Amino acid sequence: MANHVIPTLGFHHIAVRVKDFQREKAFFVDGLGLKPYTSWKNGDKEILLLELGSGGMVELFSHGSDAEPADSRYMHFAMQVDDAQVAFDKAIAAGASCVMEPAVRKLDSHPVRLTVQCAFVRTPGGADLEFFRVLEAEEE
Repeated sequence: MANHVIPTLGFHHIAVRVKDFQREKAFFVDGLGLKPYTSWKNGDKEILLLELGSGGMVELFSHGSDAEPADSRYMHFAMQVDDAQVAFDKAIAAGASCVMEPAVRKLDSHPVRLTVQCAFVRTPGGADLEFFRVLEAEEE
């Protein structure tokens, strides 16, 4: 469904500031299979764009800290997958922690009723990820 106000509008990336840049990079690249696209430095900060494989990207920024308050506007970012259980298992094996086990949920959504399979993990650096699959989308 095209955007009628800005026809070429689309998702490009989500940016995440991480405390342990190398650990988080290894999690996304080795654990989840994201492909490094390009990287650069801004002073002593490292920045890395990673391809999801579906056109979207994740941008990692170094120099995060535990002292930074969590931004209440950011909750998680979701990655579309073919099987949330498989993605969840791979993320856990790569060092993520479980936030919510994979489950099928029939949402009380309107005007499109969705049945989804989803799971949530927290990366080793503390970013919350959702693995999301639409099983059924029925218009009312």
